[in-house]
Amino acid sequence: MLIIVTLTSKVYCNFPFMSSEIIFPVYRKYKNEKSFFKITSPTEFEEIKFLGNRGEIHYFKAKILPDFNFILDMINDFEPYWEVSSEKEFKMAKSKI
Repeated sequence: MLIIVTLTSKVYCNFPFMSSEIIFPVYRKYKNEKSFFKITSPTEFEEIKFLGNRGEIHYFKAKILPDFNFILDMINDFEPYWEVSSEKEFKMAKSKI
């Protein structure tokens, strides 16, 4: 059974492998700095993706288990693929679009 309670920007979650408190938004980026992520909840994120000299913004809402797992991986098990980013870096990337 999954219980998620949202109080402002804090989410308390009972996943056994997840920290008991995550303060959203959480920022990540790919190591090649071609994609920047703003994770706003355990089910939603915004991605800024650069392809050549073109940039795109994608809004994503998880609906199936692999999508939920993808978001949880970004939050908790990020080291092999993602790096920690910041709001400043995310806004800077967004301003380039």
